Amino acid sequence: MLVCLIAHDKSGALDVRLENRSAHVEYLKSTDHVHLAGPLIGVDGGMCGSMIVLDVPDMAAAEAWAANDPYAKAGLFQSVTLTEWKKVIG
Repeated sequence: MLVCLIAHDKSGALDVRLENRSAHVEYLKSTDHVHLAGPLIGVDGGMCGSMIVLDVPDMAAAEAWAANDPYAKAGLFQSVTLTEWKKVIG
């Protein structure tokens, strides 16, 4: 099942994002669950969140994956949503 994770950073948390970026990227690469991933970009051109499509057996696995993300553990996110996603094009 594909699950889209959309996370928005807390206001003023760019330092937290940058301090934890290498651990986050390593985490993305260390599992077989990441279908695609990248940062959300704000109107100022800076990173302000994350969009990740996970390929997981069920929603519980997506929730566990999200909880173990170094960004989540560092308290970067203001909000995180997990929604089942259906790939149609691409």
